[in-house]
Amino acid sequence: MKKIEATIQIDKTGIVSDAIKKIVGGFTVLEGNGRGSGERQTIRAGRGTGSFIAEFNKVAIISTIVEDSEVDKVVQAISNAAYSGKSGDGIITISEIQDVVNIASKKTGSEAL
Repeated sequence: MKKIEATIQIDKTGIVSDAIKKIVGGFTVLEGNGRGSGERQTIRAGRGTGSFIAEFNKVAIISTIVEDSEVDKVVQAISNAAYSGKSGDGIITISEIQDVVNIASKKTGSEAL
């Protein structure tokens, strides 16, 4: 099993969610602030007389656990949905998962997904 975490621009959350919801059993979306290679937003200050560059961008982290055989399909779906061709589209990390336990059913491993 593998854990896939995609850090994407917050405005791509709905598109990515639609792209993976029929492939994976479930996923978690966390919203936060990030700072990477993407261009940060210019924000107007005061009464429109000044502006400043935001320190962080708004991002979403989509996290899911899938069988090894599904990794490429999920990564491709996320990549295609989040792609704009601009710096800061996001990053996908893939890690090995040793085991999973479903708290309600007490099932483990692949059955827990």
